[in-house]
This record gives sequence, structure tokens and C-alpha cells, in this order.
Amino acid sequence: MKFDPPLTQATLLSRYKRFLMDVRLSDGEIVTIHCPNTGSMKNCVVPDTPCWFSWSENPNRKLPGTIEITTTALGYLAGVNTSRPNQLVAEAVLAGRIPELAGYHTMKSEVKYGLESSRIDLLLENDDHHCYVEVKNVTLEIGHGVVAFPDAVTNRGTKHLRELMAIVASGHRAVLFFCVQHSGARRVVPAADIDPVYTDMLTRAVASGVEVIAYRCAISPHEITIAEAIAFSLDV
Repeated sequence: MKFDPPLTQATLLSRYKRFLMDVRLSDGEIVTIHCPNTGSMKNCVVPDTPCWFSWSENPNRKLPGTIEITTTALGYLAGVNTSRPNQLVAEAVLAGRIPELAGYHTMKSEVKYGLESSRIDLLLENDDHHCYVEVKNVTLEIGHGVVAFPDAVTNRGTKHLRELMAIVASGHRAVLFFCVQHSGARRVVPAADIDPVYTDMLTRAVASGVEVIAYRCAISPHEITIAEAIAFSLDV
């Protein structure tokens, strides 16, 4: 996913009211931009560190700027716009950069499914074979190359795991895809200290046959792309 024009660099000052962020431009002007991230963004909001945001040309938008990349507590880059991962994964699948998801003829997005009125992020189809892919953005760094999900309690994420388990039980393939927008990540684990209910459900989902795939992104002000597979484990 290329940014055209490239992202604007600024200095992050603060995040507040969840969806607002103040940044300082290179000329010293302080502007408020949109923060499209409902999580805690733990370790991703560090005052007085570099950040990058995109501009929108939509005249109806109250805040034309949107945060895209921040600098983490350990000095890495994190992609914090949670509207991006679905597009990143879809692009990578179409480009053949995710071997685990290759071989399907069609791909649909935001398809209604399940018993709990859910929408699957990506539905891959090949004749009678279906693969349901739920995409999650991962940015929470623990240290030593380990990142965790979620960064806040996620009842919605737990519901998605139940839906994926039901898909496996119906005879189709179900995949939980961790899109890791963190430049220093080497392994993904569940954040049991933050959401033990989700962690328990994830353990049950893996045991039931739900597949977990994790890929790290390459991040720059010009482009973010799915780069390489990294490890996933249930144990920290």
C-alpha cells in the first residue's frame, strides 16, 4: 500500500478522547488529527516522538489529517491506523505473497456470516472450498521482539473466535491473521494479562482447528506492505 503523496512527519504530543491526537508540524504549528484506533495503543503513544499522518482532500472532513505511523516506547515504528490491515492483507493475497492463503479463485470482503451477525474480513473461495479470514492489527510490544494481541479487552474479538470455531465445525477453513504493523516484531503471543477471556477462547479456537497466521509489515512514510511471516505461540 503506497502513500501518494508520502505521509507528513510531525511530533506526537498527545492522544485524547480516543479519536483525537495533537501533533506538532515542522514549522511549530500544532494541529489536531483523527486517530482511527479504538484500542489502548499501549506503548504506541509516546509524547515528543516522531509520527506520520496522511492528509484527506475530502472537504467535508472536520479533521483532514489521519495518524498512520507512530514511534513506540522502544523506538520501533508501528502502523496504528486499524482501517489499513484488511487492505494490506488483501493486496498481499492477490500478489501471491502469502503462500498459506494461495490457490483460491475469488476473494470477497465484509461478507455476512455466522450465528452472531458477524462480517468476515476476507472470504477466499475455490469451487466448494471456503476460507474465512479474520484480520487483526497487532502493535503492542512486550520486548525482545515479542508483540501481543489485544491491547485492550475485546469482546468483539472473542465473538469472532467463536464464529471461526463454528466455521471449522461446519467443514470449512478458518484463519485468524495477525497483521503485525510493528517494525521490530519477531513473535506474536496473546495478551493474557489484558484479556484473559480472549486468550482462553484463542486457545480453544486453535485446539478446534482454527489456523493462526502472523506476518510482519515493512513500514515507511512512503509505503506499508506485508513483508514476512513471523512466529505465533500461545505461550509468552
